[in-house]
Amino acid sequence: MVDLKQREVWFVTGSQQLYGPAALKQVAANSSQVAQALNDATGIPVRVVFQPVVKSPEEATAMCQQANVAPNCLGLITWCHTFSPSKMWINGLKQLRKPLAHLHTQFNRDLPWSTIDMDFMNLNQAAHGDREHGFILSRLRLSRKVIVGHWQERGVQAQLGTWSRAAAAWHDWQGAKFARFGDNMREVAVTEGDKVSAQLQFGYSVNGFGVGDLVQRVKAVTDKEIDQLVAAYEAEYSLAPKLRKGGVLRQSLREAARIEVGLRAILRDGDFKGWTDTFEDLHGLVQLPGIAAQRLMADGFGFGAEGDWKTCALVRALKVMAAGLKGGTSFMEDYTYHLNPKRSLVLGSHMLEICPSIAKGKPSVQVHPLGIGGKAAPVRLVFDTPPGPAVNVSLVHMGNRYRMILNEVDVVAPEKPLPKLPVARAVWIPKPNLAIGAAAWLYAGGAHHTAFSQAVTTEMIEDFAAMAGLELVVIDADTKIRQLKQELSWNEVAYGLRGGFVT
Repeated sequence: MVDLKQREVWFVTGSQQLYGPAALKQVAANSSQVAQALNDATGIPVRVVFQPVVKSPEEATAMCQQANVAPNCLGLITWCHTFSPSKMWINGLKQLRKPLAHLHTQFNRDLPWSTIDMDFMNLNQAAHGDREHGFILSRLRLSRKVIVGHWQERGVQAQLGTWSRAAAAWHDWQGAKFARFGDNMREVAVTEGDKVSAQLQFGYSVNGFGVGDLVQRVKAVTDKEIDQLVAAYEAEYSLAPKLRKGGVLRQSLREAARIEVGLRAILRDGDFKGWTDTFEDLHGLVQLPGIAAQRLMADGFGFGAEGDWKTCALVRALKVMAAGLKGGTSFMEDYTYHLNPKRSLVLGSHMLEICPSIAKGKPSVQVHPLGIGGKAAPVRLVFDTPPGPAVNVSLVHMGNRYRMILNEVDVVAPEKPLPKLPVARAVWIPKPNLAIGAAAWLYAGGAHHTAFSQAVTTEMIEDFAAMAGLELVVIDADTKIRQLKQELSWNEVAYGLRGGFVT
């Protein structure tokens, strides 16, 4: 599981020697108090660590260099308590490789109307200093998040918390490894992509491993390990009668447990943060991993079906962002529609692999034929998803760039029971409605596979996309098709100028 309290952001205050020792001592004291308050804020899930006040080009450069190599540092929160000449930040900011949030605040909330003098004005001039800081950040074309308001406001703290979650996901991608057992589903376009360009831009690596490597590890699983995991299944879920002790399909449950133990071991030993498989390449496995994929996702691993490594990495990123929040995150697929003009709905699901973190109530363990793949009927968890707001996020490769597409949705209860649907599922209404939402998704080239979350917000994805240098297309209640088509055309020109027009 992901523990964000093991990560930290650095609180860096800008000033200069002009103000003298007494004023700089006060700046440091005030800044330390702000950093401590942010560290204690419930809305910020990571540690906020006060750093010495930056007063010179040498200190600014050293701070950025130290942040780059600090293994637990997710990024910097900068604030200019006084005026902090921006030229002294240039060399450091040119080298900075960590995300940056520009907090535009001041130590005092209210003006001391009856006592304010020039000493107070000189000490408390973030309104002046942060504009200088903002200019150099813009001049350097540095992506950052700007947050405006008093540091004690919950809304300001919440925005910093959102940014820190995105920074944690970005940090998690750096050096991450994702394993592929088998290739992409044959003849599918959207799950393909350039893994070298992904590693260059996103920092994670994707490599293939033979299904035989997995099979060998699965075969090495002991009866004792299987017994222990089956006992966990019995304690955590409701087992279908045929899967209970003495049931005619009990061996299928044991085989599913064998696969989970072996898969978990190979992922752990290889230090992988996610994996993909495909039903077209299961040589040596008795069944497609179903409950194994679901439970591993619940433990924070990324997953992509049919070799979809981009969605696998994206699921992992959203898992990190969502750590500790109410609501789950899962691999998902837009599967089929309810096209009633009075209330059009999407039924989201997959053959097997929906994470139980999004389950309403206690999942049921069932076994049913898959219908494709030519293997034994796999074991899976079956459940509905509770109503509430959610996001569906897709990452696709457009030839000259990666594009992220987000659709805000409202999960609703199924209109009627689904007694014969043997898979986990979610029913939702896309914003602004199915007709516009689906058309916008198609215009943007969004994939059928997504990362679905009832914990992650649009703002988190916006912050993450900025850190990753991603084009982001948001489909929400305000989306209009004409405007979206214009946005896509403008983006084509903008990103073409940046990286070249490639098809």
